[in-house]
Amino acid sequence: SLIELFVIAVGLSMDAFAVSICKGLSLGKIKIRHMLLAGVWFGGFQGLMPAAGYFLGSFFVDMITKYAHWVAFILLTIIGGNMIKESREDSCDCCDADAAMDVKTMFLLAVATSIDAAAVGVSFAFLKVEILPAVLFIGCVTFVCSAIGVKIGSLFGTRYKSKSEFAGGFVLIVIGLKTLLEGLAIL
Repeated sequence: SLIELFVIAVGLSMDAFAVSICKGLSLGKIKIRHMLLAGVWFGGFQGLMPAAGYFLGSFFVDMITKYAHWVAFILLTIIGGNMIKESREDSCDCCDADAAMDVKTMFLLAVATSIDAAAVGVSFAFLKVEILPAVLFIGCVTFVCSAIGVKIGSLFGTRYKSKSEFAGGFVLIVIGLKTLLEGLAIL
């Protein structure tokens, strides 16, 4: 449903949001182009990676269709658990980064924050989600969250970084559990 897709999109965008907060912090005085750059890089990759995962997963979907709910549950739980674990760590590695927003820096950050989205794309293949609207939606939500994250970082620093990562991880685990319960015909 659209609500579930929105919740997944927000959950996936939390890594990019956290890194955007750090970028905003390191930049200090930001301009609208900083917000747009972060949004385009992170939103673009958050849209591309689920598509790549979807196409990879679609090769295997016929082989394990009856276990699709388990695959989705396991992938979303691992991703969500990782995000929660990262939210508990005291270090803020991304905040030690410089204020660079060049192609190399942003490419590496965009790939790093969107790897979990590829695994969600694999889950989408097993759940037979319509991929084009889903990835466009995820990309747009991440664009907005990242742009806002840069602004928040410039204003408040890292105060919301760990909370956003924890919330994103929790949401992905809940959606994975819901998928499992629906697949087992409990819901």
